[in-house]
Amino acid sequence: MIKLIAIDIDGTLINSKHEITPRVHAALTKAKEQGVYVVLCTGRPLPGVQGYLNELNLINDRDFVITYNGSLVQKTGTGESLVRFGMTMDDLKLMDDYHQQYGVHYHAIDEKNIYVTTPDIGKYSYMERDLVGMPIVQQPLDQFDPNATFSKMMFVDEPEILENLIPNLSDSFKENHNIVRSMPVYLEVLHPQASKGHAVAKLAELLGLDASEVMCIGDQGNDRDMIEYAGMGVAMGNAIDEIKELANFITTTNDEDGVAVAVETHVLNTENSL
Repeated sequence: MIKLIAIDIDGTLINSKHEITPRVHAALTKAKEQGVYVVLCTGRPLPGVQGYLNELNLINDRDFVITYNGSLVQKTGTGESLVRFGMTMDDLKLMDDYHQQYGVHYHAIDEKNIYVTTPDIGKYSYMERDLVGMPIVQQPLDQFDPNATFSKMMFVDEPEILENLIPNLSDSFKENHNIVRSMPVYLEVLHPQASKGHAVAKLAELLGLDASEVMCIGDQGNDRDMIEYAGMGVAMGNAIDEIKELANFITTTNDEDGVAVAVETHVLNTENSL
């Protein structure tokens, strides 16, 4: 029996118009009424999730959210952090080294701001600002507090620029960070222990749940390990092939109520799943 549903947001929970459809809303509401934990699990920071938490009535002492691709697990009612994996100025300086070598744009994010250290702000940093509702602060490296910490960092640039960068990331850099491609123009760099799968597993453990009682739904590379972890791993119809190959169930697309179809089929067992 599924007791926790972890759901990616972009390309999964919301459709191409950035909306939660009525059928998805109804299915998740019914699941919650049956005592199932509904947990949004996203690369976004909390401000970029807040509106969807409100819409789904997921702001209570019993509700949780996983943000920054697993860097932070919080209670939504109190904001209390249950799991946190932070990054440091050393990591930010490494990001800048790759910027200097390959001309790739990047930024860092904490719980308040998106930080750009270069004179040029890339267009995909502006896209991230608009997506998550956080301000951009342009600040040179030498003006940061040496003890500053960040929830995640991102190389943000054209797909061909990222594809040129990826093979040139050093073994040391790859060993000391969790690196995930969340969109063709986003290469996310996280604490080595931070991932959606690790965060879902930690939350399930805190709630006394086994992996067999967890459903995870996603569509992109950063959803891989949570879909591998879950007893019921669900790929969206619009998911990349890699995710579809891993999944126990392939649902319809995010424009075809895919989350609702998965929840109706495997959690609610309603006749509306066709």
